[in-house]
Amino acid sequence: MFRRSLTLAGRGLAASRSRTLSSLSFLSEDHAKVYDHSTNDPERFWGDLARERIDWHQPFNTAMNCDMNAGKIRWFEGGKLNVCENVVDRHARLDPNRIAFIWEKDEPGDVERVSYGDLLESACRIGNALRARGIQRGDRVAIYMPVSPLAAASMLACARIGAVHSVVFAGFSAEALRNRIRDAEAKAVITADEGVRGGKRIPLKSIVDAALDDGACPTVGDVFVMTRTGSDVKMMHPRDVKLEEAMSEQPPTCPAESMDSEDLLYLLYTSGSTGRPKGIAHTQAGYLLYTGVTHQNAFDVRSGDIFACVADIGWITGHSHALYGPLFNGVTSVLFESVPTYPNPGRYWEMVQRLRVTQIYTAPTALRLLIKSGDSHVRKYDRSSLRILGCVGEPLNVEAWHWYHTVVGERRCTVVDTWWQTETGGIMLSPRPAPTGTQPKPGFPMLPFPGIRPLLVDSNGAEIVGNDVSGLLCIRGAWPGMARTIYGDHERFLNTYFRPYPGLYFTGDGAYRDVDGHYRITGRVDDVINVKGHRLGTAEVESALDEHPDVAEAAVVGFPHEVYGEGIYAYVILKDTFAPAGTMDDIVKSMKGIVKSKIGSFAVPEIVLVTPGLPKTRSGKIMRRILRKVAANQTDDLGDVSTLADPAVVEEIKSRHVELMKEREYAYGRKE
Repeated sequence: MFRRSLTLAGRGLAASRSRTLSSLSFLSEDHAKVYDHSTNDPERFWGDLARERIDWHQPFNTAMNCDMNAGKIRWFEGGKLNVCENVVDRHARLDPNRIAFIWEKDEPGDVERVSYGDLLESACRIGNALRARGIQRGDRVAIYMPVSPLAAASMLACARIGAVHSVVFAGFSAEALRNRIRDAEAKAVITADEGVRGGKRIPLKSIVDAALDDGACPTVGDVFVMTRTGSDVKMMHPRDVKLEEAMSEQPPTCPAESMDSEDLLYLLYTSGSTGRPKGIAHTQAGYLLYTGVTHQNAFDVRSGDIFACVADIGWITGHSHALYGPLFNGVTSVLFESVPTYPNPGRYWEMVQRLRVTQIYTAPTALRLLIKSGDSHVRKYDRSSLRILGCVGEPLNVEAWHWYHTVVGERRCTVVDTWWQTETGGIMLSPRPAPTGTQPKPGFPMLPFPGIRPLLVDSNGAEIVGNDVSGLLCIRGAWPGMARTIYGDHERFLNTYFRPYPGLYFTGDGAYRDVDGHYRITGRVDDVINVKGHRLGTAEVESALDEHPDVAEAAVVGFPHEVYGEGIYAYVILKDTFAPAGTMDDIVKSMKGIVKSKIGSFAVPEIVLVTPGLPKTRSGKIMRRILRKVAANQTDDLGDVSTLADPAVVEEIKSRHVELMKEREYAYGRKE
């Protein structure tokens, strides 16, 4: 699939300075001094790093031009660069045989290694193929692919020619994919014949065809299809072309587009509380610098490391820590195609032993799932290569932290529990870097990264000072990696992140600051839940349920789940005209089927409760705190219900919930 290029492509950059990861680390420096400098003079702090770390076509003239009150964020203005050159070319120039990616395919031991030289050639060939089909600077390209080197090369090819990639998780349904393609006005789609995950095949090309059916996405002119399984798929000429064939027709060198620092690099869609996905927009230089510096310092990345971020490339964690961060730092990144339990719960640790992984970055959901399988699946494998155990996606509970540290890490590996968001571009809170002697605390991301100034506010926006306090987590001041807008809807961007508390970035999360000043995330404060590591707007699920012909209204909340962190609980009112054509189980199954088809299997509610009504105020607003309490089995303390239009409906919901829980317990008991 990848072949060595005899001529390494790339514009003649300014004299490349010798860089070593150790010289760019904050870990050995006086943490207080570094942090104070980064917050007191962020323009100089980030400007110096940008000059040192980035190869520029043209130096920037203004490091920082930001107005948090206006939501105006601009970094390194006047500078010109190419991100692909910065993460691939400069390493390929110095050491083309260095391994960039280890592709850990779905079957254990089925591995492909890709050097920086190979990766450069592939990115160039794909970039040329895109250009040959008319894709130009600024055009959007949707990528709907399995985790693979060609998926990564496709992202880098877009960066190389100045196109904007929009990666869509290859688990979303045709409709969800269609919505993202249309919102981005993508001109091309890159996909695969099929995906493979956990021994199962996913018909990616067929899903793309369904998304584009009947001219639903009129901006799309081309579809490139990677061969993953070799299955026979329908090709619609001249629109469709085999990706590898298109690559073979192109030269192995591709001139890199010189991009402005604030040009778009990519869009990544994330869920919002309104139900309409948000196209989070990240730009070139600021994102590149921030994700590279945070990756290196949070995980103590050293030359020769093998970094395994097991997240899908369709999420921000995969963007920053399977692709851009490791490549910027010149280390080897493991691209993990499978799932943590395939073919057994020892998959991660067998991979660690076989590949000699030095850092692993996973999610609490995966850890809780593996804990249930017992320690033997971990202890049977040699994990001595591991130094850092990373975690991201949702708050890591204390039990899982101790298991990760004690069983997986043998009490010698540092647990780096990180907090950040799609919108932040990189890690914001992390146990590393830290003052000398500071030990990570179970369940705490702990400390702000240099340049990040977190604070807690109350619902009125007043800052909550002191320690041992809780509040809404905001950030004061700008940082280079933060998103610049929501694509096509800057007003929504301002309303979501900057207007709730003027002058601050509102994270949407609650947090606790302990007596030592260390932070713990307490969860979302809006109608967004975190299921299996996927951030999901409840309104999206409600909208899908509402399309069921028998559903009059639906309300969705999260509930505590021992494995997934949060589960999805749906309250559903049936139409008065409802005439059962089967059992209630059949009706619920069909409701779940609609959610799966509209969004994806990860969004399917685990619990569906059919109810005659919902707890609404006299103005018609659903009192969701009551629904959350019921879903969490906290029915003895529902608070004041006197403002409800019909308080009696609460008792009915409680009663039906109790009966449903009994039925579920009985059903699971029978299965066991």
